[in-house]
Amino acid sequence: MKKNNIKKFALIGIGGYIAPRHLKAIKDTGNILVAALDKNDSVGVIDQYFPDADFFTEFERFDRHLEKKRRDINEKIDYVTICSPNYLHDAHIRFALRIGANVICEKPLVINPWNIDPLYKIETETKKNINVILQLRLHPVIIELKKEVEKNKNKIFEVELSYITPRGKWYDISWKGDEKKSGGIVTNIGIHFFDILLWIFGKVKKNNVIMHEKNKIRGYLELERANIKWFLSIDKNDLFLKSHNNQIKSYRSFIVDNKEIEFSDGFTDLHTKSYEKILNNKGFGVRDVKSSIELVHDIRKQY
Repeated sequence: MKKNNIKKFALIGIGGYIAPRHLKAIKDTGNILVAALDKNDSVGVIDQYFPDADFFTEFERFDRHLEKKRRDINEKIDYVTICSPNYLHDAHIRFALRIGANVICEKPLVINPWNIDPLYKIETETKKNINVILQLRLHPVIIELKKEVEKNKNKIFEVELSYITPRGKWYDISWKGDEKKSGGIVTNIGIHFFDILLWIFGKVKKNNVIMHEKNKIRGYLELERANIKWFLSIDKNDLFLKSHNNQIKSYRSFIVDNKEIEFSDGFTDLHTKSYEKILNNKGFGVRDVKSSIELVHDIRKQY
């Protein structure tokens, strides 16, 4: 038995964009980060949260460090949080399960759907949990929309979803610009939107890609409860069409039956809420993400 109920965390990918939200969530839930890994060493953000955490730039040393801790019940890692590039999620999840830890993984869980069932089997074998961050499902506005759809059982909704979030030249050079590593923009920036669409409006009946370019894609989805026109872009010129004064950094529009669903606010603590649910064994798991990963894979096959 451990001396207290404080959970010990390790984090892979602490130098990335999303890691600070996880650091905050670990601290806000009263737990502690004891080790972190990133190939880059620009990780001063640790000092704001867990300055005493051990830090590694080489996976092999990180692996050895956590393996040693695995053998001591008072030092054993309870959770490994994964914020690494998309194509490494699968391997890092397997590593975490092998050292006897539960997993908290950023989306997408994996890029390709055939990797889902093997993870589920390993999860079952190790008796540990793989949890996925699907924070939009916890957004109050999204929850209310789901309730509204459930009340109108026989209605087919008309939906338009647009997300424009410009990226500079660096994007194409990074792993995010390599579709084999990121899954392309439909996976990298679109997966959480496709997840909530499926969560709210049901299974896929029709899936067509209407337009595809390197930095933008447009399509049409017919789900059980909705007809959906969607558009994703990282092209700054698309943003200029929405704002001529260059004041907005990104554009997000979610229209249901000609009514704008405004959910730009309320994102601040969604990772913390996700952690609270996970720590209470109410997180989202492998099976929850299967349909969205299958959908984006089917979209990629069309271009």
